[in-house]
Amino acid sequence: MEARRLALLYSHLCPSRSAPLPPLSILSPSACAPQRNDCVFCLIIRGESPACKLYEDDMCLCILDTRPLSCGHSLIIPKSHFSSLDTTPPSVVAAMCSKVPFLGNAIMKATGSDSFNLLVNNGAAAGQVIFHTHIHIIPRKAGDCLWTSESLYRRPLKIDPETSDLTNRVRELLLNVSEERKDQVSTLS
Repeated sequence: MEARRLALLYSHLCPSRSAPLPPLSILSPSACAPQRNDCVFCLIIRGESPACKLYEDDMCLCILDTRPLSCGHSLIIPKSHFSSLDTTPPSVVAAMCSKVPFLGNAIMKATGSDSFNLLVNNGAAAGQVIFHTHIHIIPRKAGDCLWTSESLYRRPLKIDPETSDLTNRVRELLLNVSEERKDQVSTLS
């Protein structure tokens, strides 16, 4: 099964000139549960909307972005619908992230890139447009100046009362979340 997946990924990223190119659509529909009828990614997963599929397994799908920032810009999408990263179960996030080295390396080689950015836009203020969790793999080449922030000067972190307050607030919230999870587990026992 893994050999078939590798062959499929390779055939999409490095098509031979003698072989016909695969169609620019989903090769076969996949199960997406729970799903939403108005979600473009759920439509792609169900085979009801076209996409250039690079990789698929039981948990996730990788497709080319239809509005790429660079050649090979791809998206890793879970097959179940979750509106944002913070609503996605850790096991699904882990499954998606575990594919990043494999997919990122293939995409870099196929595009002649030497690097890639891994990006999640989580929420509207962060630039999320499609509210179905997804991870961007954006191939990069030296000097491509894709992000305007790459030319911005980064200032060193000041260790002051404001920074200390922020650190303490985050730690307290993390502690509260940890204790809530312990309480949930103990009530299930």
